[in-house]
Amino acid sequence: MREIRASPAHQTAKFLLSVLMLVWFGAGLAAAVQRDYFTNTPANCGDLGTIGLTVLAGPLNYLGMNPKVSECQLPEPSR
Repeated sequence: MREIRASPAHQTAKFLLSVLMLVWFGAGLAAAVQRDYFTNTPANCGDLGTIGLTVLAGPLNYLGMNPKVSECQLPEPSR
């Protein structure tokens, strides 16, 4: 007869956390698509920052959060 074992609690927690993260970033990606952030090439680093923050904010976008990066300065390479 085959023995059935329950998975350890830490494996279950890791799986649930992974699923939660995928859903979170999926909601953020969906919000960025709905706001048409991917229709045009981002013009500057502020546009890229806005896209990144929107994806990171996840479902908070649907609760009224609308992150925007207006200006950013990239470091210049040393000579």
